[in-house]
Amino acid sequence: MSRINTNVTSLVSRINLSKANGDLQVSLNRLSTGLRINTGKDDPAGLIASESLRSDIVSINRAISNTQQADGLVATTEGALSQISKLLNDIRGLVTESANTGALSSEQIAANQLQVDASLEAIDRIAGSTSFQGKKLLDGSLGFITSSVSATDISALDVQQATLPSSGSLALTINVTTAAAKATVTGSNANLAGAVVVEIKGSKGAEVFTFGTGTTAAAIVSAVSLVSNAIGVDAATNGAGAYVFTSQEYGADAVVEVTAISGTFTGAGTRATGTDVAGNVNGAVVAGKGLSISLNTSTLDLQASLTTTFGTTVGSTSFNITGGGAQFQLGPDVLSNQQSRIGLQSFNSAGLGDAISGVQRRLYELKSGQAADLDSDTSTAFQIVDKVISKVATLRGRLGAFQRTTLDTNIASLNDTLTNITEAESKIRDADFAEETARLTRSQILVQSGTAVLSIANQSPQQALALLPRG
Repeated sequence: MSRINTNVTSLVSRINLSKANGDLQVSLNRLSTGLRINTGKDDPAGLIASESLRSDIVSINRAISNTQQADGLVATTEGALSQISKLLNDIRGLVTESANTGALSSEQIAANQLQVDASLEAIDRIAGSTSFQGKKLLDGSLGFITSSVSATDISALDVQQATLPSSGSLALTINVTTAAAKATVTGSNANLAGAVVVEIKGSKGAEVFTFGTGTTAAAIVSAVSLVSNAIGVDAATNGAGAYVFTSQEYGADAVVEVTAISGTFTGAGTRATGTDVAGNVNGAVVAGKGLSISLNTSTLDLQASLTTTFGTTVGSTSFNITGGGAQFQLGPDVLSNQQSRIGLQSFNSAGLGDAISGVQRRLYELKSGQAADLDSDTSTAFQIVDKVISKVATLRGRLGAFQRTTLDTNIASLNDTLTNITEAESKIRDADFAEETARLTRSQILVQSGTAVLSIANQSPQQALALLPRG
């Protein structure tokens, strides 16, 4: 080339050198940050995918943290309930001991009552003071809020888990399709001849009776009534002068069995059982036991004790869950199927209780001066504390199952997902050092060679000077 105004070779060399410098800067940037994508122009599509995965990673990490906090709250609750269980067992022992009135003095029973009162005060203190990060756990503030619950239909209601719709209110209808019934055996004394020995058995035990010729139905009823609490069978006469043996409780576990050991006794050889209530809640079939129903689904977990008026007839009753409960965000997305809401009722002596023969009874009734203190009614006191022990144990089991099957598995699943998503994001965004060092070496060589070539290209116009005459 013999032109000096335009040096195309130099221009091409500069362009190639600029490109090599650009590639060198990209490689240096990637190696210094460890990232393949540092700006959108590095890989627009990859940046979009990477940012989406990064958002998921942040949410999953927060979901893991949320689940761990939920596990801590449940563990704190279970620990407090274990102490309440110990106190309840102590109370149960004191009630049983105080029923031994033939051997205990009034002073000893009074001393036992003082211990019962102290234990109830301890339960109230635990229920009022147990907290997690400033949140009270057992004072009832985390219980579900219900409305329109008919006291004539439902004697006790415990909602332990519920998923509420976006409106914040869940309407529920309990439908009784099969009424609860007691076990019943009916007979007469018309065929009593000579001494008749008969065994009458109930759900609590059995007793053997001896009746002579001419024993009236009223006399038979009177004899059975004396031991009704021991065998769990009530006796009465009907309008036709016959005796009627009826279980004290409702349900399939309730039984009345009459067996003639010698002689002839009407109704002997009969074993009658009761009927559990059956039905559904909003169409979901419930488990019935006596007058109680329970439902356990992924969206609703409740237990209800029905009154004898409602549970022994076919019908329905409705109520609403309007809020409350402790809501846990267990998934990365704020969706109802990635949340869990559990309810914790009040666990003080006024909140703990259950239905006995269709009537709601509370633990505070064991306090001095109340209807079921040790001086008044140890039988009812025993039933109350026995029901409460079972209820607390059931809740502890449910909380343990929630920890094991929901929280622990959720953490394990989220950790697996986090690992896989992090790996996927890394493949898109992180720099491959082996590849980048190879590119860096190539770029360095190109920059060095490009600089040398540009120097040569810039010298080429000087060749035109050779064409000029020498003066």
